[in-house]
Amino acid sequence: MAAVGDGRVSPHAPAAVFIATSLDGFIAREDGAIDWLPVPEPGGEDYGYATFFDAVDALVMGRNTFELVRAFPTWPYGDKPVVVLTHRPLDGPAPSGGRVETMAGRPEEIVERLAARGLARLYVDGGKTVQAFLDAGLVDRMIVTTVPVLLGRGIPLFGPLSNGDVRLRHVATRSFADGLVQSEYAVLPSR
Repeated sequence: MAAVGDGRVSPHAPAAVFIATSLDGFIAREDGAIDWLPVPEPGGEDYGYATFFDAVDALVMGRNTFELVRAFPTWPYGDKPVVVLTHRPLDGPAPSGGRVETMAGRPEEIVERLAARGLARLYVDGGKTVQAFLDAGLVDRMIVTTVPVLLGRGIPLFGPLSNGDVRLRHVATRSFADGLVQSEYAVLPSR
């Protein structure tokens, strides 16, 4: 069972999202670049990320997101399990200190396999992965930080929904001195 944003427990939505977008709703440039994202100063504001990260058991991300993160100077996830959704083997070894594995299947199957291993609370990342988990009704919490920049085009956070509207309840909004605005939403059960 997974805790939702207001402390209630949901047996059906074990995933949460913590992500940044441009003001016009893109998570990356068309080529996947995220050079427009501000880089937090060491020891500076983390926008609540550490608290969020400490509350999850594992990360689930798409291959493109993994390849982007893999190129960072240091692996940002420590020894927390990272599941990369792909049908192909990864090129090269896992990043130093990283616990990385690949999996394929529908979001419901991924959740079931990970829950069987005791990994019940998931952090989903990457545009297609977030979209698939939302569409499957497996996300109960979204924290979206808006960066004050317009990209004009890029990779959108949200896409078509095959199961109808996803209704949200606003939980909180915070603004930061650097202009970032962060909103948290509880994803309401579908009707």
